[in-house]
Amino acid sequence: MSPSQESVFSEYEENTSQTSKLIRKFKETPFVPIGMAGFFAVVGYGLYKLKQRGNMKMSLHLIHMRVAAQGFAVGALTCG
Repeated sequence: MSPSQESVFSEYEENTSQTSKLIRKFKETPFVPIGMAGFFAVVGYGLYKLKQRGNMKMSLHLIHMRVAAQGFAVGALTCG
């Protein structure tokens, strides 16, 4: 690497933190955080309703919860 390239990389690394990188990514693709939030909301709701599932088997409840969470995340990314 030439000295000029090293200085560019060091300036880039000094000026950007993990938080600023994350905020920049969220601004570039706003449906990613929406998909993530929906995924965690569906999982949280499914875990909350776990005790009130009636006579449904736990494995079936977890499969339904996983499919709903994945569907929300993939749908948000597809819309974006």
